[in-house]
Amino acid sequence: MEGYCVKCRAKVEMSDAEEVTMKNGKLAMKGKCSKCGTGMFKIMPSKKK
Repeated sequence: MEGYCVKCRAKVEMSDAEEVTMKNGKLAMKGKCSKCGTGMFKIMPSKKK
């Protein structure tokens, strides 16, 4: 899973990525930056009907 790291200011691969459900029911991916280890969070697009 690729996401944007705020610390590195670049799109990098997420390590230890896991799918989580937010309070509003939407899906998101939570992991760590593979370069610096900063926590990353990416909201996934909603599924269209």
